[in-house]
Amino acid sequence: MTRFTVASFNVKNLIGPDKEYYEFQRYTPEEYAWKHDWLSEQIQSLNADVIGFQEIFEEEALRDVITAADTEGQAANTASIPGSDKPYRKKAIFRKLAYTPYADAALAFAPNLNDGPAGQRRPGVAVLSRLGFVGAPETIQELSEPVRIPLQSLGGGNDAGHYTVKRLSRPILKVRIPVGEHVITLFNCHLKSKLGEFITPPGAEFAPEQNLVQYDPVGRAMGSLRAALRRMTEAWVLRRAIVDELKQGRPVMVTGDFNDGENAVSSEIISGEVPFKNYAWMLRHDARGPNDRYSHEENEVITEQVEAMRLHSAEKQFVRKSLRDMVYTAAFGGVYESIDQIYLSRHFLPETPDSIGEMQYFSVLNDHLTDGSHAEAPYNKLASDHGQIMAHIALGQGETG
Repeated sequence: MTRFTVASFNVKNLIGPDKEYYEFQRYTPEEYAWKHDWLSEQIQSLNADVIGFQEIFEEEALRDVITAADTEGQAANTASIPGSDKPYRKKAIFRKLAYTPYADAALAFAPNLNDGPAGQRRPGVAVLSRLGFVGAPETIQELSEPVRIPLQSLGGGNDAGHYTVKRLSRPILKVRIPVGEHVITLFNCHLKSKLGEFITPPGAEFAPEQNLVQYDPVGRAMGSLRAALRRMTEAWVLRRAIVDELKQGRPVMVTGDFNDGENAVSSEIISGEVPFKNYAWMLRHDARGPNDRYSHEENEVITEQVEAMRLHSAEKQFVRKSLRDMVYTAAFGGVYESIDQIYLSRHFLPETPDSIGEMQYFSVLNDHLTDGSHAEAPYNKLASDHGQIMAHIALGQGETG
């Protein structure tokens, strides 16, 4: 049996010191040292075989953090190695808890094509893999053919308008990872946030909706609509790439910051439809009468086709197995929710015909999260405003405990 771990980690704006990323926002050398140290500690705590990172402005800064994690992790190993006089249980525990360095790991970084000058920077994503990659990593951001979404006319007429996206707000990074006898396709993403998207008129310094003194509730609602349209379109682009892999029989994982909960439309677009329990009660698509319904044989065909293209939330699998009732990866305005996800194709469900293994456990590092209401809470600028999640996967047959 082959065991490995996959994590998702939104680091919150990783860039070197004294570099303005967003307008008037930068890290002093002291702040960067604090953040650098915190990120290193979190990587050591995860100790994951594969990590999908979001909000990476500079590959160099990420490599520095990984190097620090290795240095500190190996020092901790040296200090903790049981001597020959220690009992076997001490040695067994050490082997379980020992940090494994990333010195020989592969790192893929996808910079953001929308990145700009100081004050107008845009972050990319990265994947770190101790298991290496098969083939070259691929980036999805600039679309060779724009996504044009036509709208159906409901009241007559031929042109109901359309919505078009030519480029994603952030890259989607696709890598193929060898694990045991299998190669797994992993997508790492960071979808458009819920922050409103406002348009600055020609010659103006800012969009009118950004002037909160002259608050424009309708205009700001339109900004939220634009953001949601973009996020759902990006989810569809990711879904298209996922389905292409699944149709080739390849196991798929998705890590990332979805900027939406599991039950949001954008997340459901990525995961795919949940099949009805029975399609035999439904009218056929080409029905000629009120009783012209799908047959029981067709019900089985439809269900299998839908199930084969679905992804499954690692978090939900964990909650179902452990009877726990709450996992959260973000806190804002008193609302704690999960917007960071790890999704798995049915290859990682033990009861399915395509199964190659299963998820055994799901870890969440979220003790640092705060919505700002606690005076003693850590300063999230220097940590992260996201929790880190990790799926523990076992491939092959045998004991799963």
